[in-house]
Amino acid sequence: MLKVGVIGAGHLGKIHLRLLDASSKYTLVGFHDADAGHGRKVAEEFGYPFYGDIDELIDTVEVVDIVTPTLAHFDCAKKAIGKGKHIFIEKPITTTYQEAEQLLELQKEFGVKGQVGHVERFNPAFSAVKQQIHRPMFIEAHRLAEFNPRGTDVPVVLDLMIHDIDAILSVVESPVKQINASGVSVISNSPDIANARIEFENGCVANLTASRISLKQMRKSRFFQRDAYISVDFLEKKVEVVKMKDAPEKEGDFDMILQNAEGVKKQIYFENPDVQSNNAILDELETFADAINNDTEPIVSLAQGTRALKVALEVIEAFGK
Repeated sequence: MLKVGVIGAGHLGKIHLRLLDASSKYTLVGFHDADAGHGRKVAEEFGYPFYGDIDELIDTVEVVDIVTPTLAHFDCAKKAIGKGKHIFIEKPITTTYQEAEQLLELQKEFGVKGQVGHVERFNPAFSAVKQQIHRPMFIEAHRLAEFNPRGTDVPVVLDLMIHDIDAILSVVESPVKQINASGVSVISNSPDIANARIEFENGCVANLTASRISLKQMRKSRFFQRDAYISVDFLEKKVEVVKMKDAPEKEGDFDMILQNAEGVKKQIYFENPDVQSNNAILDELETFADAINNDTEPIVSLAQGTRALKVALEVIEAFGK
């Protein structure tokens, strides 16, 4: 079992502490929080050892789980990597692309593993259908949330849209060609609602909308590709796969047949995979342990997290252009 320490004991940090404490792949050594008063309160309530000295905690563990506000990601990760520790770091990897690149250089220098917490990669709906997504040419994603002050330290693109950016980059095997975007600040000092159109060199277009001031929640993406339509509901954990094939010579009474202007007939059919329930946060933490123990590439590497951040920042830069 890998000795792990958590940095940051906020809402998400406490979830990580609970899951790591129960995991069969980690031994939870303790945690650090910049707010010592809050840290002691968490320790009293849940019984996890609190380390007032961040260096003492890092020196004691093999893996550092960074669940701090985004602005502190870089400093914590740099310190941990510099001490030769593997790092799991919540998304976004850092606040700037330059910081992320520096972490990649440090990772190579010290030979450690790193994973970014893009938890939607482990969403059971996305996992169930990802292998069926082949060369999508149009993607539409909506991620809407009710207002929550937590997370407003960064624009909605880095808070919410980056989830969909990462998922899309994992299935579109092509460099980004052009980005057009708009964003509006309603309550926060940074944009609370944003839309982006991302064009890839292979012709794929992704249209993404993210809002943290909505009256309802929605986390849904739709992928359109040759002879198939795939809908992924990340919130409800449901999948819909609609495919087309050449119509049979003898049509059945219940066959769904379409005919185009040239007279070509296609049959519509459904091929919905089973969605296995899971705890996505536990899965991402435990697969990281597997990557360390087996010396394999983490499912969401620091390089992939850096690419998602780069595109997210380019979306922000495109506001108002």
